[in-house]
Amino acid sequence: MTGRRVGSTSRSSARGASGPRAKKRFGQHFLTDTNILRRIVDAAELRPGETVIEVGPGRGALTAALAERGARVVAVEVDRDLIAGLRERFAGRAEITIVEGDILEVDVRTLIGTRAAYAVVANLPYNIAAAVIRRFLEAATPPRALVVMVQREVADVIVARPGEMSLLSLAVQVYGRARIVMRVPPGAFSPPPKVESAVVRIDVEPVRHLRSRPTDLFAVARAGFAQPRKQLRNSLAAGLALAPEGAERLLRAADIDPARRPQTLSVGDWDRLAAAWRARSAA
Repeated sequence: MTGRRVGSTSRSSARGASGPRAKKRFGQHFLTDTNILRRIVDAAELRPGETVIEVGPGRGALTAALAERGARVVAVEVDRDLIAGLRERFAGRAEITIVEGDILEVDVRTLIGTRAAYAVVANLPYNIAAAVIRRFLEAATPPRALVVMVQREVADVIVARPGEMSLLSLAVQVYGRARIVMRVPPGAFSPPPKVESAVVRIDVEPVRHLRSRPTDLFAVARAGFAQPRKQLRNSLAAGLALAPEGAERLLRAADIDPARRPQTLSVGDWDRLAAAWRARSAA
């Protein structure tokens, strides 16, 4: 799976720009289409002075576009070869902070400081997109919204409905609402990736009323999705260390057909199942 970081501001300047080349190990493909940059920023519906966390700023094209809309940008970049160029480009810009680090390891609270409201706007490297989205959704202080570019297939997974669900789509639907803003062709990047991309907006909401605890819900869901091709009675038996008949009783207690497969369950189904599992464990 490939990925990319956002890059320079125009097709011509990107191809002739000096500075570090895109690195395969970081899955870097620099976005060069200014119209798409504008539409990404538009989709974020930024508020004046709002803090925005950007993951993988690359050469700073999206960073600049966000700052031009009045955002306070905290850009987190893992590639040391890009850090110097970013800090030079944005020297003297108090509204832009460049942070060197891995977004999967950085404490989100240190990025936003005392500001409770913030947004995430980023062109995510494909190989960590799901992990980054989950990290922000499950953060102690989650963003109000995420506007992220991901591989098109991942975008389709994020907005999937019962019948095509996954652990990622379940997480997104527990914590918010998602929609695809636009699809982006490979030619919008330099070098062009081998796959299409899509921009997704996730509006984060207070966790819906659940009968179960989110930790229980995801523990049960991880067990179910560990073997997605199997019937739930089999995958849950393996994942939750239950006898097959015990897994079947658990599913029936949640009013779920034991022969169903995990991708067919809704958030409500997983919630009932997790509540039944907790009740069984407490008995």
